[in-house]
Amino acid sequence: MSRDSVSVVRAPVRGGKDEKPGRVSTVTPVQPALEVRDASELDWSDQADVLVVGWGAAGACAAIEARNAGASVLVIDRFGGGGASKLSGGVVYAGGGTRYQKEAGFSDTPQAMFDYLRHETQGVVSDATLARFCEQSVANLEWLERQGARFDARMPDTKTSYPPEGKFLYYSGNEVVPACRGDSVPAPRGHRALARRQSGATLYAALQAATLRAGARAFTQAGVRRLVREEGSGRVIGVEVWRLPPDHPLTRRHAELDRLVARWRTFRPRKAAAWRREAAAIEQAVAQRCFVRAARAVVLSTGGFVYNPQLMARHAPHAGRGWPIGGAGCDGSGLRLGQSVGAQAQALDNVSAWRFITPPSVWPRGIVVNARGERFCNEQVYGATLGHEMVVHQGGRAWLVLDAGLRRRAIRECLFGGLWAFQWMPALAAMLTARKAVTPRGLAHAIGADPQHLQHSIEAYNAAVHGHREDPFGKSADMRQPLEQGPFYALDISIGSRLFPLATLTLGGLRVNEDDGHVLDAQGGDIPGLFAAGRTAIGLPSCRYVSGLSLADCVFSGRRAGRAAAVEHQYGNHHAGAGTGGHQSMQRGR
Repeated sequence: MSRDSVSVVRAPVRGGKDEKPGRVSTVTPVQPALEVRDASELDWSDQADVLVVGWGAAGACAAIEARNAGASVLVIDRFGGGGASKLSGGVVYAGGGTRYQKEAGFSDTPQAMFDYLRHETQGVVSDATLARFCEQSVANLEWLERQGARFDARMPDTKTSYPPEGKFLYYSGNEVVPACRGDSVPAPRGHRALARRQSGATLYAALQAATLRAGARAFTQAGVRRLVREEGSGRVIGVEVWRLPPDHPLTRRHAELDRLVARWRTFRPRKAAAWRREAAAIEQAVAQRCFVRAARAVVLSTGGFVYNPQLMARHAPHAGRGWPIGGAGCDGSGLRLGQSVGAQAQALDNVSAWRFITPPSVWPRGIVVNARGERFCNEQVYGATLGHEMVVHQGGRAWLVLDAGLRRRAIRECLFGGLWAFQWMPALAAMLTARKAVTPRGLAHAIGADPQHLQHSIEAYNAAVHGHREDPFGKSADMRQPLEQGPFYALDISIGSRLFPLATLTLGGLRVNEDDGHVLDAQGGDIPGLFAAGRTAIGLPSCRYVSGLSLADCVFSGRRAGRAAAVEHQYGNHHAGAGTGGHQSMQRGR
């Protein structure tokens, strides 16, 4: 079959800006579980003790840990492995006294890390699980280093959404925001993997190599479309896989498309969407079905569902105008596989909306106002915090207001400040196309806001800067600057801004037993033989996102699931409900 002939394969779908009626669906076609009385009923093509579905950071960590526990492991990935982890910035949230924090001169403790994260996670996991995560943080970073990852203690000079070239340790969340940091002295906990350029690919390459070095096998370009379950016991005993023939010319094209999407998804999103559709058409045309046996357990680690237009429209329509970030396989296949055997899902409406306004480092000294001209948030907060307030509470509409002096300094930083291209290009475009007026009231007319509201917002802010009143949103004194030098500018930072896109990432997933990563059924009991990790599961980032927390949770939850899956056959379905584990020392008031 020629490449051109693939384009005639059609699977009509509804919904989604990239998937319209008549187009090939890019979503993995998950089917209801196949029920069998006994494993001997099927002709299994392959077998392993543990099957890991999805080979991103969480899947790699699960596979390595299962192998270290003595289990045979087969990892299955729809593409070549990596997923969102490979495309990420490669930041791991770690604290409690890492060697890099100490080298940079910071003292941190698991208790201080717990106090801060407890504010951010807002009970999405139990206090005991959060405490365990904090207490294991140093050890998990050291474990990553044993797999080949490298980190560094050099820090940027200013608060930033992502460290510049040559800088690796930074405040990656709201640690320096007075209302969020608690009583402890703030400590930087964002550990960017040592690499030239962005670090995600380097960090993932180390984990992928470690997976194979540990002795796990891999099926790539293979999509899992169905779980196999044993009647009576309800145990998951295998998967139905649709795999591309290794030597087929379209298989090579499929791999090329995966690389093209990863490389150009930011700058050519429409073309990347077309490439994803072509890859899906190849899967529909030439993939071959086989059944793979899991002697002990299956681990689901396929990422989120930001590239599933049906799920996004159903659960998170408020985020529909955002710029989705993730791997091409982030279509919710793991979530839907879990649901096919009665798993619970949680927080599917929770989408992280990243409205970063730093760098340029001077932007947070301006004010952010809603469509009415009212200030609604502390501008120095982490970008996902600002994005949440804007998208959930302000209808997705907001403006960043600067005066002439701040705008000049910001343009200078964009041109000569050593920023990444993905930072300075949209920031400069936003400033060059900003609305402009001599007075605040004139600016309000230019953006369609209430002149009285915008005038009051600027006057109240300036009064706080001059010490005449407290800042109502708690902005630090060193981050305030009066807006007095006209002309005034309003930059459109709304979710639908074409020149200043707002990234979105899904946070909800399958509920799991927090002791071991077992997927939970509707009654809160373990589904035997089934585990989940990473963004397929509810975890530390599933309430509010902090840079590095997702990769750190991939390590934490992936290792947890891998250890438990390796010994699943010894214990079976022994938990009655979601565990919380021990480590009570940091629990307070719950």
